[in-house]
Amino acid sequence: MTFTERLSQYIQLTRLHRPIGILLLLWPTLWGVWIAGDGHPAWHIVLIFVLGTVLMRSAGCAINDYADRHIDKHVKRTRERPVTSGHIAPGEALGLAAALACAAFLLILPLNDLTLLLSVPAVLLAASYPFTKRFFVIPQAYLGIAFGFGIPMAFAAQLGSVPPLAWLLLVANVFWAIAYDTEYAMVDRDDDIRLGIHSSALLFGKYDVAAVMACYAVTLALLAVAGQIAGLGLAYYLGLLVAAGIALYHYALIKNKSREACFAAFLHNNWFGAAVFAGIALDYFARTP
Repeated sequence: MTFTERLSQYIQLTRLHRPIGILLLLWPTLWGVWIAGDGHPAWHIVLIFVLGTVLMRSAGCAINDYADRHIDKHVKRTRERPVTSGHIAPGEALGLAAALACAAFLLILPLNDLTLLLSVPAVLLAASYPFTKRFFVIPQAYLGIAFGFGIPMAFAAQLGSVPPLAWLLLVANVFWAIAYDTEYAMVDRDDDIRLGIHSSALLFGKYDVAAVMACYAVTLALLAVAGQIAGLGLAYYLGLLVAAGIALYHYALIKNKSREACFAAFLHNNWFGAAVFAGIALDYFARTP
Protein backbone atom coordinates (compact mmCIF):
# COMPACT_ATOMS: atom_id res chain seq x y z
CA MET A 1 0.00 0.00 0.00
CA THR A 2 1.42 3.39 -1.00
CA PHE A 3 1.79 6.28 1.45
CA THR A 4 -1.16 8.08 -0.18
CA GLU A 5 -3.36 4.99 0.09
CA ARG A 6 -2.33 4.47 3.72
CA LEU A 7 -3.07 8.12 4.52
CA SER A 8 -6.48 7.77 2.89
CA GLN A 9 -7.23 4.74 5.09
CA TYR A 10 -6.18 6.66 8.22
CA ILE A 11 -8.44 9.56 7.25
CA GLN A 12 -11.34 7.13 6.86
CA LEU A 13 -10.50 5.42 10.15
CA THR A 14 -10.52 8.71 12.05
CA ARG A 15 -13.52 10.08 10.05
CA LEU A 16 -11.70 13.30 9.23
CA HIS A 17 -13.58 13.23 5.93
CA ARG A 18 -16.85 13.39 7.92
CA PRO A 19 -16.48 16.27 10.38
CA ILE A 20 -20.01 16.09 11.82
CA GLY A 21 -18.72 14.12 14.82
CA ILE A 22 -16.07 16.76 15.51
CA LEU A 23 -18.70 19.50 15.39
CA LEU A 24 -21.12 17.68 17.70
CA LEU A 25 -18.27 17.31 20.18
CA LEU A 26 -16.92 20.81 19.63
CA TRP A 27 -20.07 22.91 20.14
CA PRO A 28 -20.78 21.90 23.76
CA THR A 29 -17.08 22.22 24.54
CA LEU A 30 -17.17 25.79 23.23
CA TRP A 31 -20.31 26.49 25.27
CA GLY A 32 -18.26 25.63 28.35
CA VAL A 33 -15.14 27.47 27.21
CA TRP A 34 -17.04 30.72 26.55
CA ILE A 35 -19.21 30.69 29.67
CA ALA A 36 -16.33 29.70 31.95
CA GLY A 37 -14.25 32.46 30.35
CA ASP A 38 -17.07 34.99 30.89
CA GLY A 39 -17.19 35.55 27.15
CA HIS A 40 -13.47 36.28 26.87
CA PRO A 41 -11.58 32.98 27.11
CA ALA A 42 -7.83 33.04 26.66
CA TRP A 43 -7.07 32.16 23.06
CA HIS A 44 -4.56 29.50 24.01
CA ILE A 45 -7.39 27.80 25.95
CA VAL A 46 -9.64 27.98 22.88
CA LEU A 47 -6.89 26.52 20.68
CA ILE A 48 -6.09 23.71 23.13
CA PHE A 49 -9.73 22.65 23.41
CA VAL A 50 -10.41 22.85 19.66
CA LEU A 51 -7.35 20.78 18.78
CA GLY A 52 -8.04 18.40 21.66
CA THR A 53 -11.56 17.88 20.39
CA VAL A 54 -10.31 16.91 16.93
CA LEU A 55 -7.68 14.55 18.35
CA MET A 56 -10.00 12.82 20.83
CA ARG A 57 -12.83 12.41 18.36
CA SER A 58 -10.38 10.87 15.89
CA ALA A 59 -9.04 8.54 18.59
CA GLY A 60 -12.59 7.56 19.51
CA CYS A 61 -13.39 6.67 15.91
CA ALA A 62 -10.31 4.44 15.70
CA ILE A 63 -11.32 2.64 18.90
CA ASN A 64 -14.90 2.36 17.63
CA ASP A 65 -13.76 0.62 14.44
CA TYR A 66 -11.58 -1.73 16.48
CA ALA A 67 -14.48 -2.56 18.81
CA ASP A 68 -16.97 -3.04 15.93
CA ARG A 69 -14.66 -4.86 13.51
CA HIS A 70 -16.68 -8.09 13.75
CA ILE A 71 -20.00 -6.23 13.49
CA ASP A 72 -19.24 -3.72 10.73
CA LYS A 73 -18.65 -6.47 8.16
CA HIS A 74 -22.33 -7.47 8.43
CA VAL A 75 -23.69 -3.96 7.74
CA LYS A 76 -23.67 -2.57 4.20
CA ARG A 77 -23.01 0.99 5.37
CA THR A 78 -19.90 0.00 7.37
CA ARG A 79 -18.44 -3.08 5.71
CA GLU A 80 -15.80 -1.04 3.85
CA ARG A 81 -14.41 0.63 6.96
CA PRO A 82 -10.62 0.18 7.12
CA VAL A 83 -10.39 -2.29 10.03
CA THR A 84 -13.26 -4.62 9.20
CA SER A 85 -12.25 -4.64 5.50
CA GLY A 86 -8.68 -5.61 6.41
CA HIS A 87 -6.95 -2.49 5.12
CA ILE A 88 -5.78 -1.56 8.63
CA ALA A 89 -4.87 -4.16 11.26
CA PRO A 90 -6.78 -4.03 14.58
CA GLY A 91 -3.56 -3.45 16.52
CA GLU A 92 -2.63 -0.63 14.18
CA ALA A 93 -5.97 1.07 14.84
CA LEU A 94 -5.42 0.82 18.60
CA GLY A 95 -1.89 2.17 18.20
CA LEU A 96 -3.16 5.17 16.26
CA ALA A 97 -5.87 5.79 18.86
CA ALA A 98 -3.26 5.71 21.64
CA ALA A 99 -0.99 8.10 19.74
CA LEU A 100 -3.84 10.57 19.19
CA ALA A 101 -4.89 10.39 22.86
CA CYS A 102 -1.29 11.00 23.95
CA ALA A 103 -1.10 14.01 21.63
CA ALA A 104 -4.30 15.37 23.21
CA PHE A 105 -2.81 14.87 26.67
CA LEU A 106 0.35 16.73 25.69
CA LEU A 107 -1.84 19.67 24.66
CA ILE A 108 -3.29 20.08 28.15
CA LEU A 109 0.01 19.71 30.05
CA PRO A 110 0.32 23.53 30.43
CA LEU A 111 -3.06 23.63 32.19
CA ASN A 112 -3.76 23.18 35.91
CA ASP A 113 -3.81 19.93 37.88
CA LEU A 114 -7.60 19.68 38.03
CA THR A 115 -7.84 19.76 34.24
CA LEU A 116 -5.19 17.04 34.00
CA LEU A 117 -7.11 14.97 36.57
CA LEU A 118 -10.37 15.32 34.64
CA SER A 119 -8.62 14.16 31.47
CA VAL A 120 -8.44 10.64 32.95
CA PRO A 121 -12.21 10.00 33.03
CA ALA A 122 -12.49 11.83 29.70
CA VAL A 123 -10.17 9.31 28.04
CA LEU A 124 -11.85 6.37 29.78
CA LEU A 125 -15.27 7.53 28.58
CA ALA A 126 -14.06 7.93 25.00
CA ALA A 127 -12.35 4.54 25.01
CA SER A 128 -15.21 2.61 26.60
CA TYR A 129 -18.18 4.12 24.76
CA PRO A 130 -17.89 1.87 21.65
CA PHE A 131 -18.39 -1.20 23.86
CA THR A 132 -21.50 0.05 25.68
CA LYS A 133 -23.90 -0.87 22.88
CA ARG A 134 -23.36 -4.53 23.81
CA PHE A 135 -24.92 -4.24 27.28
CA PHE A 136 -26.32 -0.73 27.93
CA VAL A 137 -29.89 -0.21 26.68
CA ILE A 138 -29.31 3.47 25.96
CA PRO A 139 -25.66 3.94 24.91
CA GLN A 140 -26.60 7.36 23.53
CA ALA A 141 -26.70 8.68 27.12
CA TYR A 142 -23.15 7.42 27.67
CA LEU A 143 -22.15 9.13 24.42
CA GLY A 144 -23.60 12.38 25.74
CA ILE A 145 -21.39 12.19 28.83
CA ALA A 146 -18.32 11.37 26.72
CA PHE A 147 -19.07 14.13 24.20
CA GLY A 148 -19.80 16.65 26.94
CA PHE A 149 -16.86 16.04 29.25
CA GLY A 150 -15.00 18.93 27.66
CA ILE A 151 -17.44 21.20 29.52
CA PRO A 152 -16.22 20.50 33.08
CA MET A 153 -12.65 20.43 31.76
CA ALA A 154 -13.15 23.91 30.24
CA PHE A 155 -14.38 25.26 33.58
CA ALA A 156 -11.52 23.58 35.42
CA ALA A 157 -8.96 25.02 33.00
CA GLN A 158 -10.15 28.59 33.51
CA LEU A 159 -11.59 28.69 37.02
CA GLY A 160 -9.63 25.97 38.79
CA SER A 161 -12.94 24.42 39.87
CA VAL A 162 -16.05 22.83 38.37
CA PRO A 163 -19.21 24.66 39.56
CA PRO A 164 -22.72 23.17 39.38
CA LEU A 165 -23.33 25.19 36.20
CA ALA A 166 -20.78 23.03 34.36
CA TRP A 167 -22.54 19.82 35.35
CA LEU A 168 -25.91 21.32 34.36
CA LEU A 169 -24.51 22.04 30.88
CA LEU A 170 -23.18 18.48 30.75
CA VAL A 171 -26.61 17.06 31.57
CA ALA A 172 -28.14 19.27 28.85
CA ASN A 173 -25.63 17.82 26.42
CA VAL A 174 -26.60 14.29 27.44
CA PHE A 175 -30.21 14.94 26.44
CA TRP A 176 -29.11 16.58 23.20
CA ALA A 177 -26.92 13.57 22.39
CA ILE A 178 -29.82 11.20 23.05
CA ALA A 179 -31.91 13.27 20.62
CA TYR A 180 -29.46 13.40 17.73
CA ASP A 181 -28.01 9.92 18.18
CA THR A 182 -31.50 8.42 18.34
CA GLU A 183 -32.08 9.98 14.92
CA TYR A 184 -28.88 8.26 13.80
CA ALA A 185 -29.95 4.98 15.43
CA MET A 186 -33.27 5.11 13.58
CA VAL A 187 -31.23 4.69 10.39
CA ASP A 188 -29.62 1.47 11.66
CA ARG A 189 -32.62 0.04 13.52
CA ASP A 190 -33.02 -3.09 11.37
CA ASP A 191 -29.30 -3.90 11.44
CA ASP A 192 -29.15 -3.37 15.22
CA ILE A 193 -32.04 -5.79 15.77
CA ARG A 194 -30.39 -8.42 13.56
CA LEU A 195 -27.01 -8.07 15.26
CA GLY A 196 -28.32 -7.81 18.83
CA ILE A 197 -27.02 -4.27 19.38
CA HIS A 198 -28.67 -1.92 21.88
CA SER A 199 -29.79 1.58 20.93
CA SER A 200 -32.20 4.25 22.09
CA ALA A 201 -34.21 3.79 18.88
CA LEU A 202 -34.93 0.20 19.90
CA LEU A 203 -35.58 1.17 23.53
CA PHE A 204 -38.10 3.87 22.61
CA GLY A 205 -39.72 1.70 19.92
CA LYS A 206 -42.79 3.27 18.36
CA TYR A 207 -42.35 6.31 20.60
CA ASP A 208 -38.93 7.14 19.14
CA VAL A 209 -40.01 10.40 17.48
CA ALA A 210 -41.78 11.58 20.63
CA ALA A 211 -38.71 10.68 22.70
CA VAL A 212 -36.41 12.63 20.39
CA MET A 213 -38.59 15.72 20.65
CA ALA A 214 -38.88 15.34 24.44
CA CYS A 215 -35.08 15.20 24.67
CA TYR A 216 -34.78 18.38 22.60
CA ALA A 217 -37.29 20.05 24.93
CA VAL A 218 -35.39 18.99 28.06
CA THR A 219 -32.11 20.15 26.48
CA LEU A 220 -33.52 23.59 25.78
CA ALA A 221 -35.11 23.86 29.24
CA LEU A 222 -31.82 22.98 30.94
CA LEU A 223 -29.93 25.43 28.73
CA ALA A 224 -32.45 28.13 29.66
CA VAL A 225 -31.82 27.47 33.35
CA ALA A 226 -28.07 27.51 32.70
CA GLY A 227 -28.48 30.89 31.03
CA GLN A 228 -30.21 32.26 34.11
CA ILE A 229 -27.41 30.99 36.37
CA ALA A 230 -24.74 32.42 34.06
CA GLY A 231 -26.54 35.75 33.81
CA LEU A 232 -26.95 35.56 30.04
CA GLY A 233 -29.40 37.85 28.29
CA LEU A 234 -31.58 38.39 25.25
CA ALA A 235 -29.12 37.30 22.57
CA TYR A 236 -28.62 33.96 24.30
CA TYR A 237 -32.35 33.26 24.51
CA LEU A 238 -32.77 34.24 20.87
CA GLY A 239 -30.12 31.59 20.14
CA LEU A 240 -32.18 29.06 22.09
CA LEU A 241 -35.27 30.11 20.12
CA VAL A 242 -33.42 29.45 16.86
CA ALA A 243 -32.31 26.07 18.24
CA ALA A 244 -35.94 25.29 19.11
CA GLY A 245 -36.94 26.10 15.52
CA ILE A 246 -34.23 23.74 14.28
CA ALA A 247 -35.57 21.00 16.57
CA LEU A 248 -39.05 21.50 15.10
CA TYR A 249 -37.54 21.20 11.62
CA HIS A 250 -36.04 17.89 12.70
CA TYR A 251 -39.49 16.72 13.70
CA ALA A 252 -40.69 17.44 10.17
CA LEU A 253 -37.79 15.33 8.89
CA ILE A 254 -38.13 12.32 11.18
CA LYS A 255 -41.89 12.06 11.68
CA ASN A 256 -42.23 9.54 8.84
CA LYS A 257 -39.11 7.65 10.02
CA SER A 258 -37.48 7.30 6.61
CA ARG A 259 -33.79 6.42 6.81
CA GLU A 260 -32.63 9.24 4.57
CA ALA A 261 -34.61 11.89 6.47
CA CYS A 262 -33.47 10.62 9.87
CA PHE A 263 -29.85 10.75 8.76
CA ALA A 264 -30.37 14.26 7.37
CA ALA A 265 -31.80 15.33 10.75
CA PHE A 266 -28.79 13.84 12.53
CA LEU A 267 -26.37 15.78 10.33
CA HIS A 268 -28.39 18.97 10.77
CA ASN A 269 -27.75 18.96 14.53
CA ASN A 270 -24.56 20.86 13.80
CA TRP A 271 -26.78 23.92 13.40
CA PHE A 272 -28.55 23.29 16.72
CA GLY A 273 -25.23 23.36 18.56
CA ALA A 274 -24.04 26.33 16.52
CA ALA A 275 -27.20 28.30 17.31
CA VAL A 276 -26.67 27.84 21.05
CA PHE A 277 -23.03 28.88 20.78
CA ALA A 278 -23.89 31.89 18.63
CA GLY A 279 -26.34 33.02 21.31
CA ILE A 280 -23.66 32.69 23.99
CA ALA A 281 -20.97 34.49 21.98
CA LEU A 282 -23.25 37.30 20.80
CA ASP A 283 -24.61 37.89 24.28
CA TYR A 284 -21.13 38.38 25.72
CA PHE A 285 -20.07 40.44 22.69
CA ALA A 286 -23.05 42.77 23.15
CA ARG A 287 -21.87 43.54 26.68
CA THR A 288 -18.31 44.34 25.63
CA PRO A 289 -17.57 48.09 26.05
